[in-house]
Amino acid sequence: MQINLRSIINFIIIAALFILIVLGLYGTRLYIDWLWFQSLNYQRVFTTIILSEAGLRFAVGFTLFVFLFVNLYLTRGPLLKATQKAKVVKEDDLFTIQNVSLNQLITPRFLLLLFVVISLVMAILFNYSVAKDWITLQQFLHPSNFGVNDPIFQKDIGFYVFQLPFYIFLYNVASMAVLVTAFWVTIVYLTIYFLQGNPGRLLHDISARYHLSFLAAVFFIIKAVGYRLEQYMLLFSHRGVVWGPGYTTTHATLIAYKVLAVIALLCALAILINLFLRKFRLIVYSIGVLLVASIALGGLYPSFIQKFVVTPNEAVIERPYLERNIQFTRMAYDLDKIEKDNFPAGRLLTAEDIRANQDTVDNIRLWDWEQLKQTYSQLQEIRLYYEFSDIDVDRYTIDGQYRQVMLAPRELNQDHLTAQAKTWVNQRLFFTHGYGITMSPVNELTAEGLPTFFLKDIPPTGNTDLKVDRPEIYFGERTDQDVLVNTKSQEFNYPEGDVNVLSTYEGESGVKVNNLLRRAIFALALGDYKILISNEIDNNSRVLYYRNIKERVPKIAPFLQYDNDPYVVLSNGKLYWIWDAYTTTNKFPYSEPFNQTNNYIRNSVKIVVDAYTGQVNFYISDINDPLIQTYSKIFPGMFKSLEEMPEDLHKHIRYPVDLFRTQAEMYAVYHMEDPLVFYNREDKWNIASETQGSEDKQIEPYYTIIKMPGESEPEFALILPFTPQNKKNMIAWMAARSDGDNYGTLLSYNFPKQELVYGPTQIEARLNQDTLISQQLSLWNQHGSSVIRGNLFVIPIKDALIYVAPIYLQAEQSKMPELRRVIVAHGEKVVMEPTLDIALEKIFGEGTGITTPQEQQTETGAPADSSISDLAQSANQLYDEAQNKLKNGDWAGYGESLNKLKQTLSELVAKAESQP
Repeated sequence: MQINLRSIINFIIIAALFILIVLGLYGTRLYIDWLWFQSLNYQRVFTTIILSEAGLRFAVGFTLFVFLFVNLYLTRGPLLKATQKAKVVKEDDLFTIQNVSLNQLITPRFLLLLFVVISLVMAILFNYSVAKDWITLQQFLHPSNFGVNDPIFQKDIGFYVFQLPFYIFLYNVASMAVLVTAFWVTIVYLTIYFLQGNPGRLLHDISARYHLSFLAAVFFIIKAVGYRLEQYMLLFSHRGVVWGPGYTTTHATLIAYKVLAVIALLCALAILINLFLRKFRLIVYSIGVLLVASIALGGLYPSFIQKFVVTPNEAVIERPYLERNIQFTRMAYDLDKIEKDNFPAGRLLTAEDIRANQDTVDNIRLWDWEQLKQTYSQLQEIRLYYEFSDIDVDRYTIDGQYRQVMLAPRELNQDHLTAQAKTWVNQRLFFTHGYGITMSPVNELTAEGLPTFFLKDIPPTGNTDLKVDRPEIYFGERTDQDVLVNTKSQEFNYPEGDVNVLSTYEGESGVKVNNLLRRAIFALALGDYKILISNEIDNNSRVLYYRNIKERVPKIAPFLQYDNDPYVVLSNGKLYWIWDAYTTTNKFPYSEPFNQTNNYIRNSVKIVVDAYTGQVNFYISDINDPLIQTYSKIFPGMFKSLEEMPEDLHKHIRYPVDLFRTQAEMYAVYHMEDPLVFYNREDKWNIASETQGSEDKQIEPYYTIIKMPGESEPEFALILPFTPQNKKNMIAWMAARSDGDNYGTLLSYNFPKQELVYGPTQIEARLNQDTLISQQLSLWNQHGSSVIRGNLFVIPIKDALIYVAPIYLQAEQSKMPELRRVIVAHGEKVVMEPTLDIALEKIFGEGTGITTPQEQQTETGAPADSSISDLAQSANQLYDEAQNKLKNGDWAGYGESLNKLKQTLSELVAKAESQP
């Protein structure tokens, strides 16, 4: 037998070094995570997560280790006996051992070590597989009641949300433990009989039969428990037209699982009895009965009932189950709290109606975020390393007026640095933060079709009462690089002409690297040795890591689901991020799931992140949600009440788009509360579509400021229109309120079914059929320019609707869309004009346009009260603009500029003739 001791020693040394390196890396990462949580005052959250995960993994791993080891140890005696007669002859370059019995090599100590190693490896693999189940354990230990019982088992829904998942977890762990143990025990017994030269005697040996029979009996007892759990799981099943248990599930499948549970117990009993009777057929027969019953009772019988009993009279038989499906789904998505009302919609507005709703008119959004993002990038990114990652929609009180605005943070993206600039100093110490925001009103534009700005440039400036006192953005959506601040060298703050303005971080955030040991730990954890040797770092330096808010916040609360769109807020001169988080579950009885996953959702948490300090605060926005009540028990002190949020920030919370879209999709079906109507889908709605390019796409929910029917004050709301299934006309619109005490209120306004209310695609079809509009758009689409049709917005005003859509013009060489026309439709009138102001006046008469000062413009874009000097300057600008477009080959833009120039010259002549 070859035994190379040196190879064995080398292997042990390499393995030990590898384990030490892995443990070192894991330990340093764990340590800096502790420091990070501590810097945010969430160390209790960290310890709860770590101890819960470690405790669960240890318990599962240790239990499997003991169970597997004990079972393997029981095979040691037979295995040692089997080795006594076996011989082995091997030769080695170093020495030779001949005619040595295996029992001299496979000693009791060797087997003990081997069994320990096998058990330990299996336990480690097992404990890794349950690493993410710590939250299931904590929910089980801290349940909350929903106050509603399911109609089948009469248990509170909290049982299914908080307790059932843990029972299923235990069942899965126990089943796998028995199967893994049975596998290894079988391997050992097969080895024994191979050594004896008679593997067919496996089931005739008393020790093997007793041992494997015991494991089989345990498995079938566990299987019986599994059938009991499967009965509960039927509450989330789907068969036919019902989500949740219908007639077949209740009268066939449920009974089948009860019978199968009894048969599984009988199988376990038969196996134990067979230990004394020694009749193998008894085991075969009992297991056969279980298999046949599983197929017959679990599959064939329910299918028979469904096909021959339910399907012929489905609407009547499934009625009580459809009622439960409707009731619980509406409850799961808060649809039962939607306030319904009728909306005439078909009426025509007057000029007086428009003037009475001037707040709504002044805040009709013309800029689409995709086009505005391109324009912002061209006009306001300033330097190549700055980036506007997204455009947000919000509302502010500006100079005493309630205005809807679009804004974007100017973040620093190190990926955009040139290759020469991507040095360690630049990426770790110098380019550390973004700077400022850009903000513009939603519907104002310059003569060139570009947005006007409330805040712009670096440093941020504007002509309103908005001020940005702390514009630095250290934490955002593009801050992926770990950086060091308060070093010996200053940081880049912002560019000013040909020089850079430098600054030093003034916050207390991050973790200090105040000694050599901590520097070494960070160097190892972050994989950056220069942290250890750099002369720029001293004891006052701090490391800012996990800076991307989409990594930072879930690091603290991985058990929440997050909205796709965190948005930036300017409050009291500082920048913050507000991010909506959801509590979800897939264990709400009788509820239809969304996205084939969860079937319950609440927007229970609002998260605020300071863009300068990175401090994270969690605020409970739905105190009635049992899930957030449970999380509050698990993590005491982590969640604050919404009343504790600073008042100015509270004014900027908004109903989240992702939740609203989910509720709208479910409400399109579940607004039908009559089971027969629901069964036939007689009144099913669709989210309205709009034409983009050559495709019809669902309209995205959009924010706007409107006066709700019956209300006297304008408010910020989220809106979405509906159309009937397979129809293009509108049937209803849904709104979510965001302001003050009305926050979270959902409204549904239904249109008269006997009247035609145009849907968005019908309005777009009318635009295409309008000869003048279609000809103009076709002309612009030629000669180096392209027309971009913006989103069509349906705006409720009083008891009617107006439709507004922007038209953008973009030269082929340019990435900056210009807003050149606005389409407005109302009743049978459709107009396309240079501004919303002119379009409204074309339909409703003079004095009905926008009243904001920046928008009082003539058709050319010049202010209505322009002086002769202003008009002359405007004419000069238009001439230069026309010449530039001519040079770029933009013939459509050139013609438009000439037309504006002609109009401006006419106004100039008229103004000059009117002078005394």
